[in-house]
Amino acid sequence: MNDFRNKIAIVTGSARGIGFTIAKYFAQRGATSLIIDLHQKDIDSAVQKIDDAGLKAIGYPADVTDNKAIKNVFRDIYKDFGSIDILVNNAGITKDGLLMKMKESDWEAVINVNLKGAFNCIQAVSRYMLKQKTGVILNIASVIGIMGNAGQANYAASKGGLIALTKSAAREFASRKIRVNAIAPGFIQTEMTQKLSPEVVENYAKAIPLARMGTPADVANLCLFLASTEANYITGQTINVDGGLII
Repeated sequence: MNDFRNKIAIVTGSARGIGFTIAKYFAQRGATSLIIDLHQKDIDSAVQKIDDAGLKAIGYPADVTDNKAIKNVFRDIYKDFGSIDILVNNAGITKDGLLMKMKESDWEAVINVNLKGAFNCIQAVSRYMLKQKTGVILNIASVIGIMGNAGQANYAASKGGLIALTKSAAREFASRKIRVNAIAPGFIQTEMTQKLSPEVVENYAKAIPLARMGTPADVANLCLFLASTEANYITGQTINVDGGLII
C-alpha cells in the first residue's frame, strides 16, 4: 500500500508547512518529490532536509501565479524525468480582513495564488498526464471554502473556487484515467495558523469534536491514500480533514 517507487510527485508551496510534510511523506514511500516554491534559499533548505533522511527531492523555483513560468517548469520536469505522476496543489496564502474594509490588492493576491495558481499548474500538467493516460491531481482546499468565515472572504472564495475547479477537472480528465480530488483541512498546526490570535485558536479548539488540532501529517497521510492505487475509484471528491469541525 502507498508504494510510490519510480513515481514523480510535484508539490507546490512545499518548502515548509503542510506542503513540506506532503513532499517528505511521498519521498518516504519511494517517490522523487519535486518541491516548487518561490525562494531558492527555502527550497534548498527543504531539499537538504529530505536528502539528509536518505530520500529523493529536487527543487524548482517558480511563482504559481505566472502561467508562462509554470508551463516552462513543468516542461522541464517532464523533459528531465519522462513522466509526471502526481501533482499536489498546495501553494496558498492568507490576507485576512473584514469584507467591507478589504483592500482590492489583498483580494487579488489570495485569489491569484490559491485559485489561479492551481489552475496554472493543472493546465500545465494536463498535457503530460493526458498523454500518459494516467495521473493524480490533489488540490489542498480548506473547510473555510465550504463553511465560510468572517474576515476571510478572499480565502473562502479562493478555496470554494478550488473545490469547484476540482469537480470540473475531474469530469474533463476522467476518460484518460486521471483522477482529481480536493482535500479540505480544518484547523492544522502550521506557521500560517500560528498568526491567529489566541482567542481564535481557543474557539476553534472548542469546536472540534476530536478535541485537538490537526497536524500536517494528518493531511499528508490522506494525500498518500488518494494518490495510491487503493483510491482508483475516487475522483471529483472533497474530503475534510478537520477532526469533525463541520460535521
